[in-house]
Amino acid sequence: MTTISQTVPGTAEKSAIRKICLRLVPFVALMFFINFLDRTAISFAGPNGMISDLGIQVAQFGLASGIFFVGYILLEVPSNLALHRYGARRWLARIMVSWGIVSLLFTWVSSVQGLYGLRLLLGVAEAGFFPGAIFFLSAWVPARYRSKILALFYLAQPLTVVFGAPLAAWFINQHGLFGLEGWRVMFLGVSIPAILVGIAAWFYLVDKPKDAKWLTTEERVWLETELEKEESSKKTPHGHHGLRAAFASGRVWMLCMIYFGFVYGLYALAFFLPTIIGGFQQQFGVTFSVLQKGLITGIPYLVAAVVMFFWSRDASRRGCKTWHIALPALVGGVSVPLALYMDSPAATIAVITITACSIFAALPNFWTLPTQFLSGASAAAAVALINTLGNVAGFSAGYVTGALHDATSSYTVPMMVVGGFMLLSALLMVLLRATQRPAKPVSSTLKDSHSAKAV
Repeated sequence: MTTISQTVPGTAEKSAIRKICLRLVPFVALMFFINFLDRTAISFAGPNGMISDLGIQVAQFGLASGIFFVGYILLEVPSNLALHRYGARRWLARIMVSWGIVSLLFTWVSSVQGLYGLRLLLGVAEAGFFPGAIFFLSAWVPARYRSKILALFYLAQPLTVVFGAPLAAWFINQHGLFGLEGWRVMFLGVSIPAILVGIAAWFYLVDKPKDAKWLTTEERVWLETELEKEESSKKTPHGHHGLRAAFASGRVWMLCMIYFGFVYGLYALAFFLPTIIGGFQQQFGVTFSVLQKGLITGIPYLVAAVVMFFWSRDASRRGCKTWHIALPALVGGVSVPLALYMDSPAATIAVITITACSIFAALPNFWTLPTQFLSGASAAAAVALINTLGNVAGFSAGYVTGALHDATSSYTVPMMVVGGFMLLSALLMVLLRATQRPAKPVSSTLKDSHSAKAV
């Protein structure tokens, strides 16, 4: 893990990072907000009319939720390599407009087979967005700022549920608008922004610091110099910039397995939390309106956003250490099955909140790891590969959770599986740190700005 010892930042350094935080990160985070909302919109539609209207079972709903990842997984690495070749501005804009159009088609889905097909096509359209955004933002700042930048970016994901759940509920309550059921109105309402923001991204984003007119000459020189130092530090006699470097790295494959556990927990929570809340009436004898369910769904994610921000800020100050990733995984693995043994809705949501905090506290710090020892095309490929294989969990979480629920008529076993995968991630993170070799200093210049131990 990288432990950072910083010198006092100069004026150009502070102003350059501040401008990136204000100009780039919020816009890419907005894209991520819309991305995650469109991807998980099915979780709001399911218990609010779609399941009954289309006549589907919980296992079929789980399959529809997870089949998204089939196309997503197949095209993830090629998409990120295309982004590296053609530039983030064009590629991210193209991805966003594509998925917005596909998401819009859910408004008129009429069968479970059509639902499967559109979810598969949505995965194809979205492939490469998330790792592309991670690679893009990582390429704009030196390593010592990546925890901060990625944490600000990642805030969009929990906030998608905080604001997206009530927004989705509001759309669902517009039942009858344009002659559509409420859940169809919801798909219409959350899809149009993707198309509009995707078009805006083509004109707003900038691929590299040298092309950013909003940076001063001093800021550009400092930024390009720092980034070039880091790129040089990653080079070996055999090169560390090829596609082969990513696929041949044992560390990359270990990171894939660690990420699997986080994503499994993330999507099990995202896809089934609204359904679990919907079951409070039968379990505890309490009834909530659609809007109330949306607000309750947002509670764990609002707290998680706050915890993630401060946890990542601590990682940025201390240097990202093993426990910044392993400890949240451990807490999440223990807490997630406990939620099902609580005796009230409030206690259940409180424990689920701990789980959400754990997942989101770990994720931004996790994504600082691949670019610590890879760069260029190899870094783009590594980020995409980790996200690809990790997102096998996205398919597994939806399908396995639904199938186990149907088999046992309970969420107890499915949530035990979620906890097990998160505990495995914690263990693998500790093993990765224990088996790594300390990095050798690569240059006195780099040592002056920060000392690093590559994962």
